[in-house]
Amino acid sequence: MGIRSWFGLDRPEAPEPVRSGPPTTEQLLGALDAIEAQAREGKVPGVVLSRLLRVTRIVRQTLPRLSNLGLGSSQGFSVMATATDYLPVAIGNYLRLPRDWADTRPIAAGKSSVMLLVDQLDLLGTTMDKVYDAVCRADAEAIIVHGAFLEQKFGQASEGGVLGLGPDPVQVAPPPGSGSGSSGAAGSSGTADPPGAVSTSPSPHPLAPPE
Repeated sequence: MGIRSWFGLDRPEAPEPVRSGPPTTEQLLGALDAIEAQAREGKVPGVVLSRLLRVTRIVRQTLPRLSNLGLGSSQGFSVMATATDYLPVAIGNYLRLPRDWADTRPIAAGKSSVMLLVDQLDLLGTTMDKVYDAVCRADAEAIIVHGAFLEQKFGQASEGGVLGLGPDPVQVAPPPGSGSGSSGAAGSSGTADPPGAVSTSPSPHPLAPPE
């Protein structure tokens, strides 16, 4: 036994713990299912369950579009933390308390535990709704960009544009009825006699020489 053994320096080094990546969509959906089941089994009040289901519904709607925000963004982290941490902790803290005590005993600002839980769920619901709105606006921005591209390429629809479909551009005709002028007989400056009127101009003499 050498001196290294006396100080425990000959022991093999412990392997570094494997760092797990961010939770997958399936894991996040599983966390939402678990917290809903926990709330139903614990028979939380209706005011709590309705608000919980509102939060989980918005999170489920957001998850398929979460890549638009990026998992490293603060909003993306808020969605993941809501499913895996914020909701389980809030519901778990309430369920550990005796029901009659939690629903009737004021503990902060004159509010009972159940009312504080309702406030927390309302805050999470409002926050998740803002995140979902931001995710949808990121998709809607693509519509705006594409519309600007089409207007730049083809012009405004009301003015007629150039369709670059071949070697020679084809000019789109303006809408009908935009021309000016009349299609009446050229050179006629007088007014027509009303129907049935007798002409007052003298008739040429039958034996008069032609003009």
